[in-house]
Amino acid sequence: MTTIGEGERESTRSSDDVLMGATRVASKKRSRWSALYEGETTIGFLKKRKIFYAFSIAIILLGALSMGVRGLNFGIDFKGGTSWQVPSSTLSVTKAQSVLRADGVTQATVFTLGTGHNRTLEAEADLSNLSPGAQAAKDKQISVDLAKAGGVSYSSVSLTNVGPTWGGDVTSKALEALGFFFLGIVIYISIRFEWKMAAAALVAVIHDLLVTVGIYSISNFQITPATVIAVLTILGYSLYDTIVVFDRIQENVKALVNPGRLAYDDSVDLSLNQVLMRSLNTSLVAIIPVFSILVVGAYILGATTLQDFGLALFVGLTTGAYSSIAIASPVLAFLKGREPRYQSLKKRLGASHHPYSPKAVAQGVLLTTSSTTGDQGTRTPRSKPNGSRRKSRAKR
Repeated sequence: MTTIGEGERESTRSSDDVLMGATRVASKKRSRWSALYEGETTIGFLKKRKIFYAFSIAIILLGALSMGVRGLNFGIDFKGGTSWQVPSSTLSVTKAQSVLRADGVTQATVFTLGTGHNRTLEAEADLSNLSPGAQAAKDKQISVDLAKAGGVSYSSVSLTNVGPTWGGDVTSKALEALGFFFLGIVIYISIRFEWKMAAAALVAVIHDLLVTVGIYSISNFQITPATVIAVLTILGYSLYDTIVVFDRIQENVKALVNPGRLAYDDSVDLSLNQVLMRSLNTSLVAIIPVFSILVVGAYILGATTLQDFGLALFVGLTTGAYSSIAIASPVLAFLKGREPRYQSLKKRLGASHHPYSPKAVAQGVLLTTSSTTGDQGTRTPRSKPNGSRRKSRAKR
């Protein structure tokens, strides 16, 4: 009887056995959080792209419907109007709204600033439809009635008028800032990476903007200059998160896709699994304090002006973390996957496709399996030299 040596037995293993053994580490039963922490996730994000797209489109359409019905609640800095500030710790928002309705003002925004003895109630309304004389009389009447309802003197009520010209100038400057932001995105990413990545990042940023604006319309929160600052801030954060993902994709393309070891779509999935834990950590660290501002500051402590700023940050940070994974990366995979070189590579590797976890790739498993299966003409390594094989056959 001929005894087959260990080296020959190893060399006769099929490529499928090698591939399945390569991912065996990631197949151990673990909790999802444990697998995420250990880098053993193999989530197929691109397979779920239709679900991501459907969810985003539904949110955007819902926001667009709300904008068509009720529009956006712009502050007087944008549309012009009159603002009354009443330093009163007893005048409630509901009571102030009743006073304004009694004076014939139905479309008014009322909120509070501060708490306790430092509490101030602010009411805003647009009276531009009145003649200058009628508007001056209405301003004085409302000031007197609010002072009486708040138990303060008439002279303590602060009155501010913002003309439509000023509001239009603020709006145009905000749009200019947004336009320069988009232009900066395209130029920077095109230089740093390539234009297809710039296009994918731009789609993700526009997605974040549409979702944020739609939620503002649904919630009827007021849009102020502080809101615009918050929106530009969160768009920058979204771009930062997307750049991190794209940088990892580029690294994997150079190390794994260009040598022919991994398809482009698979490298995108691998990159997303590699940065998933980091994205969750950074997003939670940023979202938790913003959520505290929104809930504790606005609703518990009564600083309601914080709700406009806090909502923009909260929604923007959340959707920014989501879009970098669910929008930007799938769009990039679609654009790059149509290139002939990546299409041919996908066809060639399609039969041996297996998901790889970040941990497995970090341990060099993919390089091992690629060399064992002879990818891209790579020579299959011999387990033992011929001399060792002859010795093993000589044993009987």
